[in-house]
Amino acid sequence: MEKTEILEGLKEVLHMAKPKLVLDNVTLDSNLTTDVGVDSLTMLMMVLGIETKFDMRFDTQEPFTTVGQVVDYIYKAKK
Repeated sequence: MEKTEILEGLKEVLHMAKPKLVLDNVTLDSNLTTDVGVDSLTMLMMVLGIETKFDMRFDTQEPFTTVGQVVDYIYKAKK
């Protein structure tokens, strides 16, 4: 699975968690808090959505600040 595919899948998950989010503005450099508007509840929904969409489990307490960091984490977990 390529990073571009992961980004598109992540955008789908973000749209489910934040339906009003403009997905065209979401890039690898987008800050989860300031650009995407992720709060603690949205983060929980996002993690659950990612685990379902990508058939994986998060096993880290590492804080993510950008969309790119999340994509990288998923990419490494799926290798």
